[in-house]
Amino acid sequence: MEHPSHPGTAHPNAPPSTYLSSLIDAALEAHQAGQFDVAEPFYREALALDPAHAKALHYFGVLQHQRGDHVFAAELMSEALKLDRTDAVCWSNRGLVAAALGHANEAMICYDQALQLQPDFADARNNFGAALQAQGSFEEAIGQYRLALAANPSLVDAHLNLGTALSKLGRYEEALVCYQNALSLDPQSAEPHFNAGNAHNAQGDHAAAIASFERALTLRSDYAEAHVNLGSLIGKLGDYAGAESHYRRAVALKPNPTNLVCLGGSLGAQGRLDEEEGFYRYALGLEPNYADAHQNLAWLLLKRGDYKQGWAEFAKRWRKNDYETIAVPGVAEWHGEPLDGRRLLLVGEQGFGDHFQFLRYARVLEQLGATVDLCVRESLLPLVERIPGVHHAFSGKPEGQYDFWVPMMSVPSCVDTELSTIPADVPYVFADKAKIKAWRKRVDAAGKTKRKVGLVWSGSPTFGNDRYRSMALADLSALSKLENIAWYPLQKGPAHAQLIDAPEVFRAHDFTADLHNFDDTAALIMNLDLVIAVDTGVAHLAAALGKPVWVLLPANSDWRWLEERSDSPWYPAMKLFRQTLLGDWPTVVAEVAKALEDQ
Repeated sequence: MEHPSHPGTAHPNAPPSTYLSSLIDAALEAHQAGQFDVAEPFYREALALDPAHAKALHYFGVLQHQRGDHVFAAELMSEALKLDRTDAVCWSNRGLVAAALGHANEAMICYDQALQLQPDFADARNNFGAALQAQGSFEEAIGQYRLALAANPSLVDAHLNLGTALSKLGRYEEALVCYQNALSLDPQSAEPHFNAGNAHNAQGDHAAAIASFERALTLRSDYAEAHVNLGSLIGKLGDYAGAESHYRRAVALKPNPTNLVCLGGSLGAQGRLDEEEGFYRYALGLEPNYADAHQNLAWLLLKRGDYKQGWAEFAKRWRKNDYETIAVPGVAEWHGEPLDGRRLLLVGEQGFGDHFQFLRYARVLEQLGATVDLCVRESLLPLVERIPGVHHAFSGKPEGQYDFWVPMMSVPSCVDTELSTIPADVPYVFADKAKIKAWRKRVDAAGKTKRKVGLVWSGSPTFGNDRYRSMALADLSALSKLENIAWYPLQKGPAHAQLIDAPEVFRAHDFTADLHNFDDTAALIMNLDLVIAVDTGVAHLAAALGKPVWVLLPANSDWRWLEERSDSPWYPAMKLFRQTLLGDWPTVVAEVAKALEDQ
């Protein structure tokens, strides 16, 4: 459609007031049609004729806000409000500009002014709710959204915002009703489907979430956030190639650090390590302090064995909220300063396997002169109290005075750990002697002529790569046919139920009901000859106890297992069995069976 250069009937020979009104009408007509370049000259000419025209200042400010020049927009609207402090719409729009500038308190003052002038102003109520929600005041925001909808039930944004606030409080069913209400008003809108996908995903209804994201993308193929969230969901379900496709589309639309890191991660999950690095570097070029890019790059470098650069990157892994959760207030973080005569608090982080792998550093820190206390999850007590170098172990908030604190997994970077200098003296974890003795009687009942082998086939289902690092017990059925082996399941959690349909040899010595904590598990392991496990905390525990451990790894294995090696510099008594094709457990199990037969 062609548009005249001067919409309306403005004419320079008209009386000044008529000409000015015509200019403003023409500006508003073009502005409302989305023709910003056409509207701007009209606004400027109008303001040249009357610099104190409040309406022209206001809506020229709106245009600048829509273009992203929020500073200029604020100047224009503030000038308009000096001239007319009774314009509720201008107050509300000035609030939007303040919010865009990050001035949350100023935004809420503006919305409040608008609502004092016009209490039933639905847009201002909705905006006020959004400002409250941005500050985490979800209940108050919900109240404002409901008032907005009472004034204008057809306000789609208020339905969407209400749903989002309800979702933040875990009230997903109510949120889904809000999104459906939004769709009844605007059936071609992609955003309600996107929001519904997030709600379904939070509920664990993956099929419904996928369908909602796909519907959003059908309606709006350039919806970058929907591509990312759909990619993340199907990636967690194991479809890394599908995730890559959606991430590539998101990066093409918005090459921001988050999308770049997601794409890199999907490539790494497929074992395409050389391809993933560039995306992390690109992300860091855009945002040098982006924690997720540093962490993923660190994992890549460490997996390659580049420990010097890898640990340096890993030290930058912290998101602000994660760091604040673990940090010890009032105590300096240790970065390698002299420790002789100092009290140091070693703080556990991440999963149980990470704890068991890095607890070895307590002894290193003690040898550097520190008195080392240890703060870990309660389920690891009292096992960790017996670790050499640990003065005192506890769970919860730290008490007492410390010179330094350090996250457990930051120690390698502080002591310059290289592949050749990994402190690999095992054992460094020790089971309770009385419990070892008690378990010996029960284990010996299986017969002393058989090899006693512990078995773990599944890790925590919340782990990102669990679909591939875990297996079904049925995948190990070939092992049940081997002779002179007594199998001892060490499997806890939901996967333990798979024993019900397992061969009798896997069920005959199931003592897991009596394994109440890692201390019990450690004592049982000490009575076994070997532990065979997927990549879980139990594998690390057994190795830290100094027992022989065979770990079955997926093709996209974790950084700590390096590449292609069948041994681990972290654990001298460990042997690694690797997939060469992602998901191919039968080949790995056949190798394990042969290794058992050859022993």
